[in-house]
Amino acid sequence: MDVSTSTWLITSVVLVAVLALDVFVIGRNVHEPSMKEAGAFVATFVALAIVFGLGVWATAGSRYAGEFYAGWLTEYSLSIDNLFIFLIIMGKLAVPRHLQQYALTIGIILALIFRAIFIAVGAAAISRFSWVFFIFGAFLIYTAINLVKEYRKHDEDEEPVDNALMRLVKRRLPSVDEYQGRSLTVVQGGRRLITPMFFVIVALGSTDLLFALDSIPAIYGLTEEPYLVFTANVFALMGLRQLYFLIGGLLQKLIYLSLGLSVILAFIGVKLVLHAMHTYHWADWAPFDGEIPIWLSLTVIIGTLVITTVASLIVSSRRADPDQDAVSGADRRAV
Repeated sequence: MDVSTSTWLITSVVLVAVLALDVFVIGRNVHEPSMKEAGAFVATFVALAIVFGLGVWATAGSRYAGEFYAGWLTEYSLSIDNLFIFLIIMGKLAVPRHLQQYALTIGIILALIFRAIFIAVGAAAISRFSWVFFIFGAFLIYTAINLVKEYRKHDEDEEPVDNALMRLVKRRLPSVDEYQGRSLTVVQGGRRLITPMFFVIVALGSTDLLFALDSIPAIYGLTEEPYLVFTANVFALMGLRQLYFLIGGLLQKLIYLSLGLSVILAFIGVKLVLHAMHTYHWADWAPFDGEIPIWLSLTVIIGTLVITTVASLIVSSRRADPDQDAVSGADRRAV
């Protein structure tokens, strides 16, 4: 895909400007968006991504459009899973509803920064070392296996919020118990203390870092075009703040989302390994010579997401019915 410098520049400026408008201008009005407001923003950003993909199709062909859509859907799905962790963090750290939008804004900014760094590093590694696809593929398969393990032992009441970084901050820095608005620190008795909002930002940032480690190898398994990797990631981050409030309750009903993501990541991991083998002419025995076509990738991704969503909503609705309690426990254990 031949992308001129001017196209790169215009696309970057426009997309970053749109994201900045959402995050810094609209997001400055700290409030809980109504369902109508959140729905309008999410629909607009999704429509923009679809139109952009059609533009890629018109200018570069169906292959690259398919790569963009596959990458965008995968990144968007990972971002929704990220939102579920954000939901747990907000609940465990008792973030007031009127401050949650601010915390989400910071989380999205950090996600964009981390992904931009990993996109650049990934592009540089791929351009110099073909064997890096073996590492990316193995990492995604490992991540997929861990997602399944975490799902099987999942207990929402015991879901940990802190990690090594959080524990270090708690041990080293004195803090206060009450939120002080958006402030990360406050001076009391001549001492500067950190507020609970600081812990929230640390938790969101460390979560963003971990998800960036998953998302970048995943999208490089679908396209090696840095332009498509960049645009798919930016579009996947647009509207997440509003999506959080729009489907906050629905997120808890997507009980099989992690399993669906594990299937997608495992598929992309295998695709990466086969691609690396094809590079060294080790996969001539495999269908398509080891190069899984983008139409098959897109079919697997969309099919998995549809099945995961429908199954989640069906089982969740049954669990909501008191008469289905016995069935619901068996449903979860059977997966």
